[in-house]
Amino acid sequence: MTTPLLILIAGPYRSGTGGDPDAIARNLERLEAAAAPIYALGHVPMIGEWVALPILRGIDTAAGDSDVMYETARRLLQHCDAVLRLPGESSGADTDVAIARQRGIPVYTELSEIPAFEG
Repeated sequence: MTTPLLILIAGPYRSGTGGDPDAIARNLERLEAAAAPIYALGHVPMIGEWVALPILRGIDTAAGDSDVMYETARRLLQHCDAVLRLPGESSGADTDVAIARQRGIPVYTELSEIPAFEG
């Protein structure tokens, strides 16, 4: 491997929360917990919500925030080199995996599967 990977961390964000802000925050914390280990392997971690949430604050979301979330992830995946799919039911994360597979980029399900960058 000659360059670090940009790895999208995909997993439940709103799924299973019933819209409860505390549950959503816990899901985001779970996604973010994977960021430091990915960084320690020499790569750049990315979470779609890190990009989508500021967009949602800046636009009229009358069309629904899920549209912004999914579209942001779709666009972001055009720049990612791999996906780490965390456990848990999530249609958005499943879509991220499908896009990654269409692009032919790796989909990891465990941190231990991610190769280290030695650069």
